[in-house]
Amino acid sequence: MRGEGSETARLAAFSDGVMAVIITIMAFSLGVPKHTTWVAVTRQLPSLLVYVLSFVLIGIYWNNHHHLLRSTERISGAVMWANLHLLFWLSLIPVATKWVGQSHQDSMPASAYGIASFGTAVAYALLVRMIIRVNGRESLVAKAIGSDIKGILSIGLFAAGVGLAFLSPWIAYALYGTVALLWFVPDRRLTRAQTG
Repeated sequence: MRGEGSETARLAAFSDGVMAVIITIMAFSLGVPKHTTWVAVTRQLPSLLVYVLSFVLIGIYWNNHHHLLRSTERISGAVMWANLHLLFWLSLIPVATKWVGQSHQDSMPASAYGIASFGTAVAYALLVRMIIRVNGRESLVAKAIGSDIKGILSIGLFAAGVGLAFLSPWIAYALYGTVALLWFVPDRRLTRAQTG
C-alpha cells in the first residue's frame, strides 16, 4: 500500500507541475495594450476575459484532480495514460485561448475553444472511470462520483458550444461560462466522502 500511495503522489505532483506550466504559458501569451489609452485597454478586454475563463477552468480541473487523486488508493498503467490524455487536452487550452483572444467575434476560434474544452471534460471523465475500474465499485471514488450528472452535463454544454459557435460565438461563450459557474464551487463529493 505504501508503494501505491507514493505512485499516486508522484502522479499528482507531475500533473500539478504540468498544469502550472500550462497556466504560465497562457499568461505569457496574454498581450498588453499597444498604447496607454483606455481605447487600447478595451481592445485587450476580450483577451483578458477569455484568459480569466481559461484560468478558472484549469483551476477547476486542478482542484478536482487534486481531490480525485487524494481519494485514489491504487493506480494502474491505464490510469497513468488516462491522466496523460487529460493533460494533453489541457495543454491545448492556451492555444485556443490565444486564438479566441485574437479573433473573439469569429465562429471558428470559438468552436476550437469548445473542442479543447470538450476533449478535456471527456478526458477527465475517462480518468475517473479508469480510477474506479482499478479501485473497484465499492471504492471511495466510485461512491463519491455516483452517476456524475454534473460531469455529463458539462460535456453536453461544451459539445453544444462547439456547434452553436457557428450560429453565434456569443452563445458558445455563454455555454462555456455556464460550465465554469457549475464547477466554480469545488466538487464536494470527494471531500465529503473523505471525511464521512
